[in-house]
Amino acid sequence: MPFGFAGVPIYRLQVGISAGKSTGCSEILFVFHVHGTLYLYSEVLMLAIRLPQSIEKRLEKLARRTGRTKTYYVREAILEHLEDLEDMYLAEGALERVRSGKEQTIPLKDVLKRHGLQR
Repeated sequence: MPFGFAGVPIYRLQVGISAGKSTGCSEILFVFHVHGTLYLYSEVLMLAIRLPQSIEKRLEKLARRTGRTKTYYVREAILEHLEDLEDMYLAEGALERVRSGKEQTIPLKDVLKRHGLQR
């Protein structure tokens, strides 16, 4: 159903991106006409990366064999490992703060006692 912006009808289409499991990704595409010109606007960002030729060939072969796109597999790899990378960098930052004396640790026995879990 069209909605307007400054008197110009705008058609909003929402397209879900499925990656074989729930990834939370979605693409929103806005389509509108202004003075006879069709404009498209998407809220999905694009990222260009350089890959070693060996990885590019493996990716192409996998995509060809499965009928999926290279983008699908790159997106899956990022989504699968991004949280692990974030956790690793947070842990490294916490370790550095402990080593530099900016943060202190709490002995496990004190944590267990505080939460009533001591045997």
